[in-house]
Amino acid sequence: MLKDRIALVTAAGSGIGRAGAIAMAREGACVIVTDLDGAQAQETLALIEAAGGRGAAFKLDVTDDAACGRAVTQILEAHGRIDVLHSHAGVQIPGRLEDVTPDQMDSAWALNVRAHFVLVQALISPMRSQGGGSVIVTASNSGCQYDRGMISYTTTKHAAVAMVKQMAVDYAHENIRFNALCPGFVDTRFNAGFETQMGGRAALESYVAGSIPMGRWASVEEIAEGIVYLASDRSSFVTGLALVIDGGEIL
Repeated sequence: MLKDRIALVTAAGSGIGRAGAIAMAREGACVIVTDLDGAQAQETLALIEAAGGRGAAFKLDVTDDAACGRAVTQILEAHGRIDVLHSHAGVQIPGRLEDVTPDQMDSAWALNVRAHFVLVQALISPMRSQGGGSVIVTASNSGCQYDRGMISYTTTKHAAVAMVKQMAVDYAHENIRFNALCPGFVDTRFNAGFETQMGGRAALESYVAGSIPMGRWASVEEIAEGIVYLASDRSSFVTGLALVIDGGEIL
């Protein structure tokens, strides 16, 4: 579905980001894998190449505006285009209003909203010149509902969904599509904030079993199928969507 597409993925060193990168490579894309941990990005690339895929990998701090600009320039110089961006980096900080410091709220905003903004902004001109593209921003089903005791996470994920919808309506006529990926509970290390907020692993497991209609976690591979869909022409008339993949939790 993605033969010869050039895809850039941030925070692809583990979890959903890694699974999505591998899935896009399996569908024929050349995947540029980035992560704050450069060694983990290289591990993802090794998995892609071991399966017969192709790509490149390097360290990228998405909170560094200049580094994001350089990354886009570097990829364009090497490949001539960027067809897909999966902007996946984020942070989960637990706590209610009185528990979260202003600095923590700033950190959540920097990763969960601003970093996506900066990276996407750098891609608008080249995507316009090439005739379009697909931008996928990872938000969360927390961007479509409200979580107890998670003010910074829920606020910034709602903002990410709103930003995606605004970008979608502004650029639809240029064939640049913007969609938000909104996973529910996936059993990765990213859930440390929710685990703390709920009172430990056992309590989190109990929540997943009792509160999600399908009664289980999602696998990273299940979320990756949504990424491939949004990246590919199978979603060619889809823009401004918050694609919730959560086993019915939001219901």
